[in-house]
This record gives sequence, C-alpha cells and structure tokens, in this order.
Amino acid sequence: MTIGRLAAAAGVGVETVRYYQRRGLIGAPSGRHGAFGVYDAQTLYRLRFIRRAQTLGFSLDEIAGLLALDEERDRNTARALAQAKIDDIEHRIHQLQTMRSALVSLVHCCEHTEAPAPCPILRALDGAH
Repeated sequence: MTIGRLAAAAGVGVETVRYYQRRGLIGAPSGRHGAFGVYDAQTLYRLRFIRRAQTLGFSLDEIAGLLALDEERDRNTARALAQAKIDDIEHRIHQLQTMRSALVSLVHCCEHTEAPAPCPILRALDGAH
C-alpha cells in the first residue's frame, strides 16, 4: 500500500509515518510501484502497535525498546517495562492529586476572602509574599 493508504489505515498522518521512519520505528517501503513506495502489512502492524503503546503512555523511545522484544522470549522484560510504566503513572497521579488539592484550597480561600484584600491565588503564585 502507498504511504497515504498506510497512514489512513493506521489512523495517523503521512508526516507521522515519515517521522517514525526517520526514528527507525518502521522501515522504508518494501517495494516500489512506479514512483510510489509500497508498504507491507507488517509496517501497518507496527504502526498500530506504536499507536496503541502511545495511548498507554509509552514514549517513542520506550516503544522502540518494546518493538525490539521477542513476543515469546522477552515476556519478563515486557512485564517489567509495563510495571515501570504503571509506577510512573501512579506517581504522576499522586502529583496531580497534590496539585488539585492545593488549587482547591486556594479557590476556597479566594471565595472566602473579602475585597480589598489581595487575591490569595495570585498572591500564592507570586511567591514573593
């Protein structure tokens, strides 16, 4: 299939396909049809793999590592990488919950501070006071 059809089938843009090629995540076209490169089904499989891995939070560097694994021999490595991603997500969730808590407190304080007192939100962000 051509790069346009490949991109459409994988749900990505043509420039994304080219970018993944430059990064070494997918190979060059496996053949030619006139002036157009032709991609095989394996490339479509890899593109879909990349997209699914991205939706799970893996970076392109991490995805490159996953693509290098063997489905049968590297199960423990894949599991360790997935567990590391879970740990990272849990850490980010904790950070977001802490940020949310601080903002809720500031909004509450702002709602209950009478003017002409300075805005507690802006004052907290200023940091100079």
